[in-house]
Amino acid sequence: MNDLRGPGRCVPQAQAYLASGFSPVVARTESVYRRREPIAHDCVQLIFVRAGSAWLFSAFGERPVRVGDVVLLAANTLCGAEPEEWLTATTLYLNRDYVVDQVFWQHAAILADRLEAKDFLAAHYAEPAQILRLGEHRAGCLMPWLDELGRLSLDGPTPERFYRMQALLFAVLDVVSPFVATTTVRRSLTQRKASWPGTPALRRLAPLRIEARTVADLLREEPARRWALSELADAVHLSPSQLGRVFVDAYGKTPLTYLTTLRAEQLARLLRETDLPIEQAMREVGWHSRGHAARLFRQAVGITPSRYRERSRHSAEPPAASPARN
Repeated sequence: MNDLRGPGRCVPQAQAYLASGFSPVVARTESVYRRREPIAHDCVQLIFVRAGSAWLFSAFGERPVRVGDVVLLAANTLCGAEPEEWLTATTLYLNRDYVVDQVFWQHAAILADRLEAKDFLAAHYAEPAQILRLGEHRAGCLMPWLDELGRLSLDGPTPERFYRMQALLFAVLDVVSPFVATTTVRRSLTQRKASWPGTPALRRLAPLRIEARTVADLLREEPARRWALSELADAVHLSPSQLGRVFVDAYGKTPLTYLTTLRAEQLARLLRETDLPIEQAMREVGWHSRGHAARLFRQAVGITPSRYRERSRHSAEPPAASPARN
């Protein structure tokens, strides 16, 4: 159901903006009359069925959707649709880094930083594709907010619209979130650690090309491997320059910069959760020069690995008891 193009009601301005602009949230309403093959986006999607019905095929298998249903798709989750005659839906595209930021502040008492928030998000919302049965009446109450979000999305982001769009989004999420299936993640206040958040990446909320997704999967599967750009390009039958353009369009950074981010995230996790010596942890993630690794980690996280571990251990210590007063 992603990429609902074709005859019917659509918003051309929103389509153009979706492919070219940067925003934490974009809303658009469209109709679809024929089968759409599975496609993935590098963003979180909430798809509100407004009229008609369809069969969806995604990580949950094949499931019917109708008016009053909301489809929740994690980033990089394939989903397709077979409409029963026709279907009209409003889709909210949420920048993945923006979602991570919201999760961090929602659980700031127990999370160290955006890197840990990303892990928490993946563990807490472990199902990449869900159908939320809100019901026609409850979902109908959301339609004025969704319509306004769509209007505000037409001409791209402006500082003047940001807080209104955020307020509308939060109002929608307040209604939807109780229906989302979650997985219990045990945390305690003493697990909270302080650090600098990583820098969010600007992403175009557009369909991902299969070559970009394939290379990203290769890097995520083996971040410690000594990858060469030419090797990655050969894997997807593109030239290195073509791969660079396709990957930057999809993820906002080059493949090797993306690899650096993966390694920094993995190193941060090892520094938080293990007692490995720092140099050994660096080798575990694929960095064999301490100076080079420290520089790249600091660029990604904001502080050096040693300082990151020091802060993590300091903030994990239980607070000292207050002296008794007579």
